[in-house]
Amino acid sequence: MGRKGIAAVAALTALAALAGGAAGCTVQPAGADGEHKSPVRTEVPSRAPSTPSSPSRTPDGDGDGDGEKSSPAPRVLWSPGDSGRDIRELQARLRQVAWIFHGPTGTYDDPTAEAVRGFQGKRGLPRTGVTDSVTWQRLLGMTHEPGTWELYLMGGQPADAPDARCRTGRVLCISKTSRTLRWMIDGRTVSTMPVRFGSEYTPTREGVFHVYWKSRHHVSTLYDSPMPYAMFFSGGQAVHFSADFAARGYAGASHGCVNVRDEAAIARLYGQVRNGDKVVVHW
Repeated sequence: MGRKGIAAVAALTALAALAGGAAGCTVQPAGADGEHKSPVRTEVPSRAPSTPSSPSRTPDGDGDGDGEKSSPAPRVLWSPGDSGRDIRELQARLRQVAWIFHGPTGTYDDPTAEAVRGFQGKRGLPRTGVTDSVTWQRLLGMTHEPGTWELYLMGGQPADAPDARCRTGRVLCISKTSRTLRWMIDGRTVSTMPVRFGSEYTPTREGVFHVYWKSRHHVSTLYDSPMPYAMFFSGGQAVHFSADFAARGYAGASHGCVNVRDEAAIARLYGQVRNGDKVVVHW
């Protein structure tokens, strides 16, 4: 090999050494015609080379260094001790899927928390007993919007304004609209309680009546059912305590009487009402 050939090989070797230290560069072999092409080929990477990144930060501000961000915890909507209309709806919906059997009461009590825990566990959610946004959305998807008498199935509803005929004297003022009884004396409400009426086949009569007979331990001769604290005002129709109303709420109906579910409340009322007191049944 001549002196010029040796020099060319040396130059090529030096270039190859430099190329070996640069990522993406290689020595080009001779072509099919034996001629050498350009000594190097620069390869452009398909993506930029990775560089060390700062560790991601979790919501509490701690770097975990794994590049992942943890999901925020679902928002808590209601928890034990809360009360109000929203709790009634929660309880009514839990009743629809047979996770609760009392109330609705409107108070987030221990049975409600236990029902929520059961519902959560059945669906693979954390059994916290508090109602968070995830639990609530799952429950919404399985139930329907509860109506008024599902929300107040066992009473607790507010009474509407008393009828004008109730504003004088001693009156049992009974509203079919709000399903409540007001015991009033000279326009003042002494007590209020939820009541239940007859079905469409045995309706409670409306109008102005008077208590004509009281019977503390009465038993119906027609239906052979107990009617404690009965205060009769129209034929066989009376205001009285109903164990069925206490157990089933507005899921049932009377045979025409005005049922009271709170035995202690009607016991007090029975002791105050006299024969001759007015009874007004109105819408």
